[in-house]
Amino acid sequence: MSTETRRFGGRWRRTRTAKEAEQVMTLTAHLAELRNRLLISIAAIALGAVVGLIYYEELVDLLQKPYNDAAAELELDALVTISGITAPLTFQLLIGLVVGVIIASPVWLLQIWSFVTPGLHRSERRWAVVFSITAGPLFIAGAALAYFVLPVGMQVLLNFTPEGVTNINDLGSYLQFILRLLLVFGVAFELPVFLVLLNFAGVVSGEKLGRWRRGAIFAIFVFAAVATPTGDPITMLLLAVPMWLLFEVAVVICKFRDKRRGNEPEYDQWADDEQSPI
Repeated sequence: MSTETRRFGGRWRRTRTAKEAEQVMTLTAHLAELRNRLLISIAAIALGAVVGLIYYEELVDLLQKPYNDAAAELELDALVTISGITAPLTFQLLIGLVVGVIIASPVWLLQIWSFVTPGLHRSERRWAVVFSITAGPLFIAGAALAYFVLPVGMQVLLNFTPEGVTNINDLGSYLQFILRLLLVFGVAFELPVFLVLLNFAGVVSGEKLGRWRRGAIFAIFVFAAVATPTGDPITMLLLAVPMWLLFEVAVVICKFRDKRRGNEPEYDQWADDEQSPI
């Protein structure tokens, strides 16, 4: 295989082989790849949205269940209403879109990883496949946890309703409240995936993450307090504690990866006319 050489500062250095030169992607190729991966992600979300539209009535009942259960537990007179001619259609499309994003999360997360992995080494790409497979279930697990903690947050908030007063909620505002909580929990559970991705890209090391532990834990609890729409401490803890544990898992994985990477010699440090350890 032929190798290109060029003169830099009085020395001849190898630039890249002909095969490596062919593998360098142009800006147009990058944009084309990005377009294709966006189309795949949009198509997957659209298919998931169809499922959400098919089961729209069941999903509305499922989303109202935490509110109804909390009201029944408190023996509170509570109603959910809908107003506006276009509101039913808007709600239906919104639910379909969110369901599509959740169902298609393994696909669009895999597309994000696949767009990044060309910049990683071959061994790192195998790890990337593993983490791209775990990213989708983590997103779904976060959304599922949010749904199961909803009754607790609902009871805390509804308990402030004065006695003898009917609590009436607009369906649109209520659904936005629920869907925001689901998405916040789902995205928060992606924390270890993106930390490991940054580690593979060489942006952050496991040792550095360990040194940032106190600040990261503080930031996690602040994020949980701000991001959870219920505002109660129970829901905040139910989001912050899993994020903390997932952060610790990411630190362990990054340190393990750094240790393996440290045992591998960096052959680029030797010139073409020097002998490497192999």
